[in-house]
Amino acid sequence: MAEQKRDYYEVLGVSKTASEEELKKAYRRLAKQYHPDLHPDDKQAEAKFKELNEAYAVLSDKNSRAKYDQFGHAGVDPNFGAGGAGGFGGFEGGFDFDLGSIFDSFFGGGGASRSHNGPQKGENLRADTTVSFEEAAFGCQKEVAISRSESCTECGGTGCAKGTTAEICSECHGTGTVRIQRQTPMGTFSTTSTCSKCGGTGKIILQPCKICRGSGVIRKQRKISVNIPAGIDDGQMISLRGQGGAGKRGGSPGDLLISVSVRSHPLFQREGTSIYCEAPVTFAQAALGAELEIPTIDGKVKYTMPEGTQSGTVFRLRGKGIPHIGGRGRGDQFVKVAVEIPRNLTAAQKENLRKFEASLNENNHIKRKMFFDKFKK
Repeated sequence: MAEQKRDYYEVLGVSKTASEEELKKAYRRLAKQYHPDLHPDDKQAEAKFKELNEAYAVLSDKNSRAKYDQFGHAGVDPNFGAGGAGGFGGFEGGFDFDLGSIFDSFFGGGGASRSHNGPQKGENLRADTTVSFEEAAFGCQKEVAISRSESCTECGGTGCAKGTTAEICSECHGTGTVRIQRQTPMGTFSTTSTCSKCGGTGKIILQPCKICRGSGVIRKQRKISVNIPAGIDDGQMISLRGQGGAGKRGGSPGDLLISVSVRSHPLFQREGTSIYCEAPVTFAQAALGAELEIPTIDGKVKYTMPEGTQSGTVFRLRGKGIPHIGGRGRGDQFVKVAVEIPRNLTAAQKENLRKFEASLNENNHIKRKMFFDKFKK
């Protein structure tokens, strides 16, 4: 043999006991990696691709694989022992592979043979809008400004000047693709690629529309009204179907995706459908109890705080939280009591406070008594 060949199993990276499915998976992966169309003018990749196809052609055939396993390269070399016991018929007829079809079947239609002259969906667009805390809670209407492609009204989206039509491409005959054949030592390989004359559309526009210049679409600025649903949260998206860019060749328009930002509130914090806030109260109110006015997103509500309420106590206002999206009720509001210690006392106030402190006993400070009882133990 003219050159030392690598073991075919080594070329495919599989063991000698590999199943047909394992061979096929290995070939698919490596064929995509070293395909000449993906590595133009790369002689090394081209050589690896030839070696790969040679190995797979032998090992994927049960008869030739059996002879290769028994005799090695000599068993499948058409120049070795022709007509004798050690040889076999060889590759006299060569191979005629349509690599476009191979790539379509192996890699999900991702090869160059995919047609570009069918309907194409328009582009999806994104926009942002900002709402207040209350607007997010109860819903509102907003307008967003976008720039999108729309079907040209002058030519009706055909790209042709009025009174004219497009002609079928003479190069690809309307298919949008052309077939290219390559002669290799392994035989004839065929690939399909996008037609360069029509750009894959299958049609030639001889007299393009003056407004859209043959594209069939024009760019326009639009203001779109958006319904912000009650209960939406910061960072959530709204999808408006069909409000994106215009489709091509009869394709449906894309969608408009709107990201919603919610401004923070000076009093409230939100977690899901729950609202949290803090209510400062005086020492006297906490000790004696008081009727408090608590702010909510619906307005002020009254709450009767019992006497002896400790700082940090949290009480719940049911149904005063954020509405569930879809109208299935509302969350709750949680209010944390913060007892404010008075500052800047006058001398008289300090004296009165000392007298008040002296009048207290351990039953007035239950937590303090429990703390020192545990400390003594």
